[in-house]
Formats: sequence, structure tokens, C-alpha cells
Amino acid sequence: MSELRISSWNELQDALFADAWNTDIGRFRSKCAYRGLSDVEYPLATTLMRLGGDYSRLERHLLRNFRKYAHRSMVERDSIWHWLSLAKHHGLPARLLDWTYSPFVALHFATANIERFDADGAIWSVNYLEAHRLLPEVLRSRLEGEGANVFTVEMLSQAVPTLEGFAALTTEAQVVFFEPPSIDDRIVNQFAFFSVMSDPRSLLDEWLRAHPHLWRRIVIPAALKWEIRDKLDQANITERVLFPGLDGLSRWLERHYSPKVQTDIP
Repeated sequence: MSELRISSWNELQDALFADAWNTDIGRFRSKCAYRGLSDVEYPLATTLMRLGGDYSRLERHLLRNFRKYAHRSMVERDSIWHWLSLAKHHGLPARLLDWTYSPFVALHFATANIERFDADGAIWSVNYLEAHRLLPEVLRSRLEGEGANVFTVEMLSQAVPTLEGFAALTTEAQVVFFEPPSIDDRIVNQFAFFSVMSDPRSLLDEWLRAHPHLWRRIVIPAALKWEIRDKLDQANITERVLFPGLDGLSRWLERHYSPKVQTDIP
């Protein structure tokens, strides 16, 4: 397990960008996906898992009915990967997990919920380039043929058109990182992409523990959250930017003007 507990803002910056240097091109270009959690104890569980019950069997029913009732003009192509991306983006329980290329965006999500400022937060960092080296040949060759490091929905649609086909590629669980279509400004501004497991019952935490060279977890002490939050706000990493529109504006203003010490109102 690769875990680092930081103790200052400066130490946090060093930790976030520790693996960014790319010797091949002589540039700072990280190959890591970042995910911020407001509580270090939270698992990397999907919204489909949180549904409870026999959630893996319910997945097909959720997606079938979402496709039935949603406007088809919302997707570029009638593929499962387009529909899955759209459904997740609009809140349907799905086997996808949200990630970002931006460590600062991940840091926002680790510190956006002031109700969890009494708990240590965490930033997960996963090397998606190395993770993809573990994929079956049909998927690796698709990436190599495109000269890409991350899949698009189009590439996945061509390589594995169905979720059943994805699961049948190997008996072992696999993880793929892919970029959704730029459905709206929220995806663009959050520099967002997804991970997906070949088995919806597989917990990414467990898969990562079997591959310790792929990841790090940066633990953010609760006592440091207010300083991080204020500095992110000053850097304009806020709900107003990451969730464009009046809803994001309202969420930012509510948090921005919340007192540091909460008082109970009878």
C-alpha cells in the first residue's frame, strides 16, 4: 500500500505532482488519474454498488429504461458506452467512477463538503497508463493503434460493443479509463473521465491492492482542510467554475459564506 500523510500545503503540492515529470518528452505531464474523497475511510465504491441489493443484476434494467425514456438526441451514437456515460453524468447508478486529470479538481472534491471537515480526506492517484498495460490484447492494441493512453467511447464501442463482451475478455477483473463525450461544460471544466470495471461487483480498492505499483493515496489531515479550501477558492477552483450555472453558483455561495464554527439553530 502506497500511502502518504501530508502535513502542510507545500508538502501537498509536492505530493500531488510527484510523478508528473515525463523523461521521454522533457515535460511535466502526469499519467495519473485523481479522485478526491472527503473522508479517507470512504471506499472506491460505485453508485451502482451503493444502490444495494442485487445491484449487478439491476444494472441492465436501469440502463434499458434510461435509454427508453431519455431523448436519443442526447447521445452522439447509440452505443452502450455513450449511454452509460450520459446516464452516469445525470445521476443514474452506474458501474463508473469519476476521475479527473487535475489534482486541484480532485482536491476540490476532497474539501467541498464542510460537514466532513472533522474527518481526514484523501486523494487517490492511479497511473492509468500502467493500468492499461494489464489489459487483454484486443484493448491494448486498440490503444496502441490510436497512439493513445486513454480510451474514448468511440474506441471502446469498436473494441468491445457490449458490457458482456467486456466481461468475457478475461476471467480476471479488468479496469479501463476512458473519456466521456463533452456532454456539457461540467465535464470539460472538471477535466473529467471515468474508470470502469469489467465486473460490476469488483471493488476498485481490492483490485488496486493487488497492483500496488499503480497507485498512491495522499491523506489530508482534517486540521488542514480549511487552509486548503480557502486557497482553492482564491485560485478559483470552486463550484461556480466546476458546475457552471445557477446551481453551482448557489452551492459555491452557500459554502463560501458558511461560518467556520457551525452553530445549532433550535
